[in-house]
Amino acid sequence: MDPASVGGAATGPSSINEGPSSGVVIASATPPTASQQGGAGESSSSPAPLSRYESQKRRDWNTFLQYLKNHKPPLTLARCSGAHVIEFLKYLDQFGKTKVHITGCPYFGQPNPPVPCTCPLKQAWGSLDALIGRLRAAYEENGGRPESNPFAARAVRIYLREVREGQAKARGIAYEKKKRKRSTVTTTAVGANVSVAAAPAADGGAGSGDGEDDSAGGTAANVGTSTAAATTTNV
Repeated sequence: MDPASVGGAATGPSSINEGPSSGVVIASATPPTASQQGGAGESSSSPAPLSRYESQKRRDWNTFLQYLKNHKPPLTLARCSGAHVIEFLKYLDQFGKTKVHITGCPYFGQPNPPVPCTCPLKQAWGSLDALIGRLRAAYEENGGRPESNPFAARAVRIYLREVREGQAKARGIAYEKKKRKRSTVTTTAVGANVSVAAAPAADGGAGSGDGEDDSAGGTAANVGTSTAAATTTNV
């Protein structure tokens, strides 16, 4: 897609920061003045500030809506498809900061070339993947149906996979899926020897409240758990 076709969009080289939290700052929230808070009183609680993820997601969503507005011809969110999402990702490449070597480049496949080359700068795969994740969530949070979510379209997933594989070859790096580390929980076994002496019943021996009879001579209950090494500590 020709970048000039969306001229005037809020996205621009100075407003897009590439990285895991890349996005475009459309506008910053201005805190209300004292006159606007008149009558609120000191007891009124101010809304909790948005997290970094939520703030970034809101900026990304506003950026995409602005992109649709400046599209030639203009697009509505209801008519947006996976193909339009891919166009948006390609449009963002002009603001990228990641060197992606072309096939004819002598440094193709080298992660650290000795000298600069004239290969284009593009958005890194990780930035695009994180952006799509935020937009996919924002679409449904703003009333979109999951089954019609253009950011979850199969074509978008295929495009992201092709970008990942292409950049891995061109840059000489491997994108490995991070494996989640299973948290190891160590449980300390504590054994307790509890001697329970049963008191004689007043009227010929009455049962306990849960229907179990108390024995006259007393019972010993051994309560405990063992660790993975089968070690029991008596307290």
